[in-house]
Amino acid sequence: MITSEQARKVIAAGETRAIEIGIAVNIAVLDSGAHLKAFNRMDNAVLGSIDIAIGKARTSVLFEATSEGVWDYCKPGAPAPGLERSNGGLTTFAGGIPLRVADGTVIGAVGVSGGAVSQDRDIAEAAAAVFGS
Repeated sequence: MITSEQARKVIAAGETRAIEIGIAVNIAVLDSGAHLKAFNRMDNAVLGSIDIAIGKARTSVLFEATSEGVWDYCKPGAPAPGLERSNGGLTTFAGGIPLRVADGTVIGAVGVSGGAVSQDRDIAEAAAAVFGS
């Protein structure tokens, strides 16, 4: 189970990285049941990215994989084309990373949106590094 304190640390690490690269983003932390645990919209972050940040984290925790990693299973010609339409819709591009404890158990996920996809991935990686994910 991810604690509130852990979720705040994930968001703080993500915000620090976003500030370093000069972008305002939305950062969502979900628990292992895909329920919102913590969220922050940085000043001037794009409103439309709120849902995307949550969607990336949700995709990541549901499949215990990075959000873009799920695309490898659902893209045309892959083993499960159309998978992105399951579970009420998945967000299968970079910015969602599962949060794992030392034994590999997934206790939640972080999702970031508001920058370019590569920036979202970078920020999510910095946020997830709190757990060594």
